[in-house]
Amino acid sequence: MTSRPRPAIEVTKLGHHLGARIDGVTLRPDLDPRVIEEIRRAVLTHKVVIITGQHHVDDAAQYEFAGLLGTPTKAHPTVLSRGEDLLPLEGAANSWHTDVTFVDRIPKMSVLRAVVQPSYGGATMWASTVAAYAALPAPLRVLADNLRAIHTNDYDYAEHLTVGDSSDPEYRAEFTKTVFRTEHPVVRVHPETGERALTLGHFVSGFAGLKTSESADILRLLQARVERPDNTFRWNWSPGDIAIWDNRSTQHYGVADFGDAYRKVNRVTLAGDIPVGVDGRPSVSLAGDASAYSVVDTPDPVPGFVPASERSITAPID
Repeated sequence: MTSRPRPAIEVTKLGHHLGARIDGVTLRPDLDPRVIEEIRRAVLTHKVVIITGQHHVDDAAQYEFAGLLGTPTKAHPTVLSRGEDLLPLEGAANSWHTDVTFVDRIPKMSVLRAVVQPSYGGATMWASTVAAYAALPAPLRVLADNLRAIHTNDYDYAEHLTVGDSSDPEYRAEFTKTVFRTEHPVVRVHPETGERALTLGHFVSGFAGLKTSESADILRLLQARVERPDNTFRWNWSPGDIAIWDNRSTQHYGVADFGDAYRKVNRVTLAGDIPVGVDGRPSVSLAGDASAYSVVDTPDPVPGFVPASERSITAPID
């Protein structure tokens, strides 16, 4: 009888639809390829993983580790005044979003490291856009399958964001200095797992072919499904914590409950593919060229993928 190879890492599930903690690993540039592959599979399965106790990791080590999981993008398509490798983020983006969906090549993963945490508050929440889609009633799935959304960085999504970078006029001016607009399928097919996921969040300005009022109503309806509490995972940061999440199947939210205290996190994003809808149509760039920001990464499907929960749809709906 042949025994299975012993796992290189220990993965503890923390939430039914998403969220896990990885133990038994020290992040460094010379990690065994088998460990890297198990971390990657854990991210695909659990959508977001937390690796604790990484007090030795600085900016350079964070960037080098991220590079083991994929090809790092530039820090941001427009915000490069703070460096081209990592994006330092102050405060909290207290609105649900998926990173950088206003370009055609949405990053596949984000690697976030807590640099300065307040004495209380400042947690990050994630939501599974796979579980949200799977829980839709059949009529809403049909609607979502056929919708195309316009995502842009030149849109006042941040009107209620009052904590940190989003409320800084200089940051906002740099953020929108080059306008990007992209039409994405509202339901994308994950290139590695085959799962269907909702692609929405605060960069959506409307839906193709619909009036502004109609778009607002439909976005509110579908986005509310993503944000349902039982579809989320919350992490209260401690020094040495690093979070890695699948940007293709999640949204996230920085909880701004720390008053006037200072909060800073550093992010590295990894190059992703151009999303494809259930009808096989890819996303289309309408304004802005993202080629200087990121290459296009087209991964192969993962054989034998098993989702973390039963809320996952990979097969066509009859």
